[in-house]
Amino acid sequence: MDKGWSEKNKEVQKLLAKEATFDEAIQKLANFRAEMFEQITQIVNGYPKKAFSEMPFAGADGYHSKTLAYSIWHIYRIEDIVAHEMIAGDDQVLFAQGFMGRIGSPIITTGNELQEDGIVEFSKQLNIRELYLYAKAVTESTDQILQHLTFKELKQKYGEDVREKLIRSKCVSEDENAFWLIDYWCGKDVKGLIQMPFSRHWIMHIEAMRRIKNKLCKLARKGVDPIAYCGFSCNHCFLAEWCGSCRTEYNTCSFATCSEDRICPNVKCCKEKGIDGCYECEDMETCEKGFYIPSNDGANAAKAQALYIRKYGKKAFLKLQDRLHEKYEFQKTQEILGQDYEEGLRILEEI
Repeated sequence: MDKGWSEKNKEVQKLLAKEATFDEAIQKLANFRAEMFEQITQIVNGYPKKAFSEMPFAGADGYHSKTLAYSIWHIYRIEDIVAHEMIAGDDQVLFAQGFMGRIGSPIITTGNELQEDGIVEFSKQLNIRELYLYAKAVTESTDQILQHLTFKELKQKYGEDVREKLIRSKCVSEDENAFWLIDYWCGKDVKGLIQMPFSRHWIMHIEAMRRIKNKLCKLARKGVDPIAYCGFSCNHCFLAEWCGSCRTEYNTCSFATCSEDRICPNVKCCKEKGIDGCYECEDMETCEKGFYIPSNDGANAAKAQALYIRKYGKKAFLKLQDRLHEKYEFQKTQEILGQDYEEGLRILEEI
């Protein structure tokens, strides 16, 4: 479990135990959930559709053996069912807001019954943008429910009537890999449900999603030129685990994710000019596109490195990067090289 997330989860659970700190616990939980949900937002906004049905750890023992799409569906189906069928006693978001048709899911269950090939085929059928909006709506709905809870309600337990209600809903498969969930949920009080479906369950699956996307990026970059169009070394970038490089579909560079069609302006310009990278462009020194926009703190550092590539070539540049990053962390290299690109080039030549 992510150490930082584990500590935050422990703090929330400790605060939940006392009435005097209950309100603080709920607020910290909401903030913690928002932090974790941002990971999902970045994944959905950053990766191509095909990434969501890939299973890079097929056959592995753990949550990372699933797909990104399945993971999102599973997390929020469980939360939707528990929050509304059990705690609030009202309609699930999936049905109340018409997400079933919008997502295109062939099932209404949690997905526990699905196995490898079934998970992949299921994932391919989903509209990822609508799935994301569903996850967001469930999160917001649950946060509202939690905000209205009282400390005394944490001890509320569930009887046979709720168990039968869950069975009738058909939202949990009768398959042995899934049906146990009903007894598991009904064996907990509200506090227990908060501790698992609404927090720990998120941690386990979102961590698994990070492992999946890291592996997909690693696979995408295999055999691909590690020099970005703008002049950065993908092997040394702080986004190395998140990004598959701008030479693949797994480009999550900041200027890709915020640009039209997720294409960095530097990438688009180089492709239009038919050049390998900005370092081959005669207009680079005066360029203000994409990464070179003056308001970007890293513009001069990128130009300095592109100039080095132009002058000494890629092999020499990658060896230089190894030496540079033995001395400084990525952010520090940006500071050192970022004051002026000509001065930055001189510094690089002296390393």
